Amino acid sequence: MSSLHVPLLLAALVSVALCQYDDYDYRPVSMLGPSGPNCHEECDCPISFPTAMYCDNRKLKAIPAVPTGIKYLYLQNNQIDEVKAGAFDNVSADLRWLIMDNNLLTNAKVAKGTIDKLSALEKLYLSHNQLTEAIVPSSKALEELKIMHNKLTKFPGGLLSNKENLTSVNLQHNMLTSESVTGAFKGPKKMLSLDVSHNKLKKLPSGIPNSLEILYADFNEIDSVSAGYLNKLPALKYLRISNNKLVDSGLPAGVFNVSTLVELDLSFNKLKSIPEINEHLEQLYLQANEISKFDLLSFCKFSGPVNYSHLKHLRLDGNNLTYSSMPSDAANCLRMASEIMFNENTK
Repeated sequence: MSSLHVPLLLAALVSVALCQYDDYDYRPVSMLGPSGPNCHEECDCPISFPTAMYCDNRKLKAIPAVPTGIKYLYLQNNQIDEVKAGAFDNVSADLRWLIMDNNLLTNAKVAKGTIDKLSALEKLYLSHNQLTEAIVPSSKALEELKIMHNKLTKFPGGLLSNKENLTSVNLQHNMLTSESVTGAFKGPKKMLSLDVSHNKLKKLPSGIPNSLEILYADFNEIDSVSAGYLNKLPALKYLRISNNKLVDSGLPAGVFNVSTLVELDLSFNKLKSIPEINEHLEQLYLQANEISKFDLLSFCKFSGPVNYSHLKHLRLDGNNLTYSSMPSDAANCLRMASEIMFNENTK
């Protein structure tokens, strides 16, 4: 690939030194000192952090008894396949975080009145299990819900209706269809982020809170975006619909021309033309489509001292375009662009 207007510089280095506990704000037990006397023998409840109970990475097959006073419960990376009735009775009104990623949970073995009755829960992580239907606690304090890498086929409407503080929902890598999430996201008024990538959606989810700023729907089966869809999301900044089945006929004129968008990813689809975007967009990813024409009107209706695109990064590699496809006056319209990428061996 070649890059126009800039030398091959990295604007920032992204660290890939990922910590397995970053999502949990995890504190290794070795740093927290001895365990308290009321803790289950298979877990650790550090005296210096008495509201936390660490039962992760213990090859547990059942949830140990949870003593009164525990607010943060770490059960990730075990072999737990069941949540028995009464498992959280001692902490049903106090538990803030429940981390159960990387276990063997199925809906059939999660007893009613356990997770769903946790009335103060703020974070629920159930990723990398075998759930087929979403489990959501009764807590109005819930802020973050992660059920990634499961087998979800159902997310019934109404589960989030009273979640006034919910800001983030991540459901990537499941088997959800557009029909199965109808009405699922109605209710929360503070939701900022929704990730439904790697599912089986044929359209973008409907009924999303108008507070949403981030919507990721990569790797689905979406072939169109309904007219006015983005107008219902006045705070949306980041939209990713890469690796879908988008075609020109499925995109009404101006559907992406909204002033709030900062990043738009439409890469790896079947588009033959560049869709119209707003002048305030900064990042546009269109690589690996079937685009054969560089239409400057997609970026600027007209150019002038104060009328120009604010686009900084534009990817067009993997299309039927070369540097010579750009109109001669493109530099005026795209004056803010620091990188425009075409196929290899272009100027």
